[in-house]
Amino acid sequence: MQTKLEQKKGEGRRFKRTPQRLAIINYLEGNTSHPSAEEVFRVVSKKYASMSFATVYNTLHALTRAGALRELTIDPERKRYDPDTSCHHHAICVTCGRIADVPAGFSIELPQDLARDFTLLGSHVEFYCHCAACGKNNKQCELP
Repeated sequence: MQTKLEQKKGEGRRFKRTPQRLAIINYLEGNTSHPSAEEVFRVVSKKYASMSFATVYNTLHALTRAGALRELTIDPERKRYDPDTSCHHHAICVTCGRIADVPAGFSIELPQDLARDFTLLGSHVEFYCHCAACGKNNKQCELP
């Protein structure tokens, strides 16, 4: 089964397949680091020195609009991108900023008084934690 990113690779009419765009897609495929546009640019521009940051940003925006990427706003400094568009949550280390996927193995429902006025379309939980490496030095609870 093709991922949404792989499908975008094959589309020629609606999504212009330039070498730079394909390099961005290749970098994102299977990437679990939830990179920012800056990180994508830093890595991909090593191979394509003439690539501009605008190309990276516009490609990420187009892939997000097409549903091939999820835009994450869990980092207050920058947007991050997740090629895994399945329903899942995130654990975020408050010390180093590492982000890990958390399977959506539990349900979240609106309280009854809100459920009368709202229809739940989706949910996303952010767990603020210390990763194993940072947890050894930080025993206190810190929220961003």
